[in-house]
Amino acid sequence: MPDSVDVIIYHNPDCGTSRNTLAMIRNAGIEPHIIEYLKTPPSRVLLVQLLARAGMSVRDILREKGTPYAELGLSDTSLTDAQLLDAIEAHPVLMNRPIVVSALGVRLCRPSEAVLDIMPTPQLGAFSKEDGDRVVDASGQRITGQCHDQ
Repeated sequence: MPDSVDVIIYHNPDCGTSRNTLAMIRNAGIEPHIIEYLKTPPSRVLLVQLLARAGMSVRDILREKGTPYAELGLSDTSLTDAQLLDAIEAHPVLMNRPIVVSALGVRLCRPSEAVLDIMPTPQLGAFSKEDGDRVVDASGQRITGQCHDQ
């Protein structure tokens, strides 16, 4: 493993997808910087930079389920990015998760195995999600055709 492997996860410990993603990072032998974004949300400037690096729009990062998305009328397509960012700043729960940053890129890891695309080190062994879905085999290779946690 390289001397310096830097991985950041914007994490919600109450989210199964986020927990699975964190576990896959650790299964690669990496202890990431964990930012519980509900307690310490990224700044507006940083969020815009992360979205640009991920090739995503502000709307792409909005979470509807379990958030004030509907009450705030965020489905209105005439809202500007600035207005959507205002909503995320006021209600960090609107930011979908987990977002992972590595030297290989930035990804919204939904499904959680999307993290494997940007891991700088291989998986060290088998990995199954909390629901039992096998993602990585005993040799550390990704098992294809399984994407259940949306």
